[in-house]
Amino acid sequence: MKVVIVGAGPSGLMAAGLIKSGAVTVLEKNEKPGKKLYITGKGRCNVTNHCTPSRLLESVVSNPKFLYSAVHRFSPRDAVGFFENAGVPLKTERGGRVFPQSDKASDITAALTRHAVAHGAQIRYHAEVKEIKAVSEGGFNVELTGGEKLFCDALVLASGGKSYPATGSTGDGYRFAESLGHRVIPPRPALVPILLDECVQALEGLSLKNITAGVTGANSKIQPVFGEMLFTANGVSGPAVLSLSSHVSRAGFGRGAKICIDLKPALSEDVLDLRLLREFEAAKNKQLKTVLHTLMPKSLAVGFAVKAGVNAEMPVNEVTKQQRGALIRTLKNLTFLIKGLDGIEKGVVTQGGVDVTQLRPTDMESKLISNLYFVGELLDVDALTGGYNIQIALSSGYAAGLSIENKNRQLSQI
Repeated sequence: MKVVIVGAGPSGLMAAGLIKSGAVTVLEKNEKPGKKLYITGKGRCNVTNHCTPSRLLESVVSNPKFLYSAVHRFSPRDAVGFFENAGVPLKTERGGRVFPQSDKASDITAALTRHAVAHGAQIRYHAEVKEIKAVSEGGFNVELTGGEKLFCDALVLASGGKSYPATGSTGDGYRFAESLGHRVIPPRPALVPILLDECVQALEGLSLKNITAGVTGANSKIQPVFGEMLFTANGVSGPAVLSLSSHVSRAGFGRGAKICIDLKPALSEDVLDLRLLREFEAAKNKQLKTVLHTLMPKSLAVGFAVKAGVNAEMPVNEVTKQQRGALIRTLKNLTFLIKGLDGIEKGVVTQGGVDVTQLRPTDMESKLISNLYFVGELLDVDALTGGYNIQIALSSGYAAGLSIENKNRQLSQI
């Protein structure tokens, strides 16, 4: 079969390398492959997570059951073996995050590109697809923006979502999917900063470590996520907040919800009370804001006291039991009003996409049109931070590529 793959990201390149028989053409509108990979993990590329398939699926926010087969067929362990066999030594960091030892995302992209080219794939750059039509007799006509037309027997759409549009993820795949009769779940930002309905400019740049953050709405709440967070000029970001944002997006929380931060998740209120009493006893004549510095960054102390309803300037020997209780409750539940999520262009990945109920989970093939496949971020599937999303791209690309290769083998035996 003649095969066209639209998009030279991790899912498209993985699929291309699996199709060892047949003519494979990868169409990439950018000047190089894997452009989004170059900026993932701050340029280091958190390529997977050193975990079991079950643990990975627990970190999937949207449609985890759909991925069961693909993730077990090409697991995180398989991904590690793939890259190390391709000459890219890896290392595992906190939280099971896997990076190339070189800390260069380009090594990951180069390995995937070599994998595709070594098995016969032709990669064409500056090749932007304008339109795709299914042929009634079977196959697809693919028209490029320059007017060139290609025919293929099998088509893999791996063109990404809508996040980071500067990397080429401009949502073209949604248009192609709809033109081919597929439902598209409206794309939303995921793994994105949360905007606050309060002024936090004075806290910009403040990083909090080893906290938990959850969200409470009118009638429901999202369980806290442990990790780090960062205050921005108009909200909060950082690993814990990014993971939290995916749940916020999926649940549809809007303005009026609250983000709730436990600054001391390892300590109970009783233990904190004893600690405060010791700190107060050791610094009887000092101002409250000075003593609070032992519990939190200096830049947070005054704002924290305001949230607790206690004067930060007062000496600690004047702090009442009720005021101490308010301080402790705020340590365990520092809240800010949420305005909403930042724009989809700021999201690490896209939530929403091609409706997976119209696809076969074993190989990502359409249930509506034979030999049409959807892989990677184009799917209505997304996960938390930690390398899970790139693993999903690799696993879905593997499933599609293997399916086409098996069909080619069967055809060759006829």
